[in-house]
Amino acid sequence: MISALFHIARLARAAFVFAREGVFGSVDPSLVPPPGQLALRLARILERSGSKSGPRLSRALTRLGPAYLKLGQFLATRPDVVGVVLARDLESLQDRLPPFPQEEAESVIATSLERPVTQAFARLGPAVAAASIAQVHRGEVERNSVRCTVAVKVLRPDVASRFRRDLTDFFFVAHQAEIYSAEARRLRLIEVINTMSRSVAMEMDLRLEAAAMSEMAENTRDDPDFRVPTVDWDRTTHNVLTMEWIDGIALSDHARLEQSKVDLPDLGRKVIQSFLRHALRDGFFHADMHPGNLFLDDEGRLVAVDFGIMGRLGPKERRFLAEILLGFITRDYRRVAEVHFEAGYVPSHHSVDNFAQAIRAIGEPIHNRTAEEISMARLLTLLLEVTGLFDMRTRPELILLQKTMVVVEGVARGFDPKLDIWKVADPVVREWIERNLGPVGRIEGVMSGAGELGRVAASLPSLATRAVTVLEQLETMTREGLTLSAESIAAMGRTEGRKNRWRTIALWIIAATFIGILFAIRQL
Repeated sequence: MISALFHIARLARAAFVFAREGVFGSVDPSLVPPPGQLALRLARILERSGSKSGPRLSRALTRLGPAYLKLGQFLATRPDVVGVVLARDLESLQDRLPPFPQEEAESVIATSLERPVTQAFARLGPAVAAASIAQVHRGEVERNSVRCTVAVKVLRPDVASRFRRDLTDFFFVAHQAEIYSAEARRLRLIEVINTMSRSVAMEMDLRLEAAAMSEMAENTRDDPDFRVPTVDWDRTTHNVLTMEWIDGIALSDHARLEQSKVDLPDLGRKVIQSFLRHALRDGFFHADMHPGNLFLDDEGRLVAVDFGIMGRLGPKERRFLAEILLGFITRDYRRVAEVHFEAGYVPSHHSVDNFAQAIRAIGEPIHNRTAEEISMARLLTLLLEVTGLFDMRTRPELILLQKTMVVVEGVARGFDPKLDIWKVADPVVREWIERNLGPVGRIEGVMSGAGELGRVAASLPSLATRAVTVLEQLETMTREGLTLSAESIAAMGRTEGRKNRWRTIALWIIAATFIGILFAIRQL
């Protein structure tokens, strides 16, 4: 329980920063139990002047460091957890930090590549961009006596240990919340932090980002409107990623795009169709497609960078996405409801008809608006809100899909405010449905099912043996009962007593800390 005190001390510091930045001022006191209302009033005393304007939570998370910054960016994808208002606040987070010194970067590169920087690169320039996990340098390499420009991404020194420490605090909070809150259990807060932990762990191994680039490059090699930078595997390790340098126009640079006389509506179409094609066709999509991560090359193709956050959809999720989009287009709300039940997303004890009625409340307003007023991303957001009423547990892959769709749709409509999202998406969705749910898809499904049955049949002998063993053990337990020794019962009692004692001490420490802060303020 000593570790609990460390968690509480670090979390108390974070709470102080939140209070100073006015984060608690945005909480509606009527939604908080009486003890929490008192804590909110105490927190409001700590607010610094000027904290009532701007994105409060974003400022606080930025002050608390890289792990909290990444937590904020991750929670921006989870409006089901933090609410729509806070999610929009968190979307303004900028993952831009001061770069670490050139000497440290070169030391990391030399250690990781096991050779001096001068042998690995003909030239290595200063950092051109720095984020919470890594920074990027522009460099040059020699290939067949020709110099090629590359981007060199370098992991921040000691960033892994800092993230691990802060993640243990997040797990502590999530665990306590799930103990005392049924809503926290429904939202699966521990699983939320687990998902974030896995995502950050993958981001901090740059070989995995390189592998994601390589996989997406294979998936999109025949796409006319999209490509991926080439990875330099000889200069890529856990801490260093070297790739082709992209000289295209960033989609965030609207001035250059207009000067280059780019067909902006067509560019919006490319963004939407590329994303949907990757999600539906490949089940593997870039989950951070904001304008700064997208470029337009000289051949008019989109080029994506920064593959640290990727999304995956299995066959079931792809069918779910395609069928609900088509169901809303055709106003077949019962089919949309049935897809949720078939996918196992909504528990079977609920009524399909009642769920279809709830979906109709989302779909009908769509048909009273013009095409450019209909947001596909907003539709999915409302759908995920409604599913909470029917005990649909959190599906991280669908939330990530919805978040990416919000970003992609925003990028596309930034180039063409009157963009008809449904018209642009229709050929990609229908192509997938015809290919996978039409005659060819059904034949392939039957063949896949036959193969699965064959594998099950081959494992029947071992399954039967294990079943007999389990039945024998159950028979023994039924006959003799399950008993605990006196020592086991005493040990359980001692453990529970220690937990309660440390929990009481921790609560007194928190109370004393708040009293001390208030006393210090009164002395100012």
